[in-house]
Amino acid sequence: MNIYRIVRLISVAVFGLGLTLTAIAQPLGVLQSAETMDRGAIKLMVAPIMTFGKDGGDDKIGVTARAGYGFIDRLDLEAKLGFFDGATVVGVDGEYWIFRGSSENSGVDFSLTGGIHWKFGSNNSYDVFGIEVIPQLSGNLTKNLELCGAFSASFESIQDLPAGYDNSYTTLHLVPGIEYRLSKSLDLVGEFGLALNNDSFNYIGAGLAYYLN
Repeated sequence: MNIYRIVRLISVAVFGLGLTLTAIAQPLGVLQSAETMDRGAIKLMVAPIMTFGKDGGDDKIGVTARAGYGFIDRLDLEAKLGFFDGATVVGVDGEYWIFRGSSENSGVDFSLTGGIHWKFGSNNSYDVFGIEVIPQLSGNLTKNLELCGAFSASFESIQDLPAGYDNSYTTLHLVPGIEYRLSKSLDLVGEFGLALNNDSFNYIGAGLAYYLN
C-alpha cells in the first residue's frame, strides 16, 4: 500500500468521524430556571432547538420534549426526548434547588442538575452515552420575567468505535436564558447556548412549558 493511499484512507476516516460528531453533538438544552417544580406538580414541555453549523456546516433543527414531576420540595425529575438529524436522544435528569431567594419572585436562586442521556445514531452515526452536570442561577426581573444563566458540561462516550480512535469528548456551554410566565400554568422558556470548546456548537432553543398541579 503506497503513501498516497494511506493518507487518503486516513483523511476519509477522519472526515467521516467529523460528520458523525457533528450529528451527535446536538444538545438537548437546559430550558429551565433554578427553581424546581412544586411537590406533586407535573410538567410537559415541547421546544425546538437550532444548532448552528461551524466551518461552513449546515444549521440543524431538532425538537425536544420533556415530562417532569416534583417529587419532594426542592427536587424534581425530568424525562427528555429529542429528535435530531442523525440521532434520537433519550435522557433523564434530576434538579435540586440548593438556595432560594429571600421570598417568592425575589432574590437569586441556585440549583444543580445532573443527568444521563443516550444518543441513538442513525445514517451511519455512532451511539453515544453521556453524563451531564449543570449548575444554574436565576432571578426575577419582574413578577413574570425570570432571567436564567447556566453552565452546562456534558461528558460523552462514543460506543463501538474502531480501535485506535478516541471515544470520548466533552461539550461545554454557557447558557443565558429567560423564563416568562404567560399564565398560572404556562411558561415561555428561551435560551442561547454559547459553545466554549471545539466539540460544542452554538444553539438557540425556545418552547412552552405547561404545568399540572
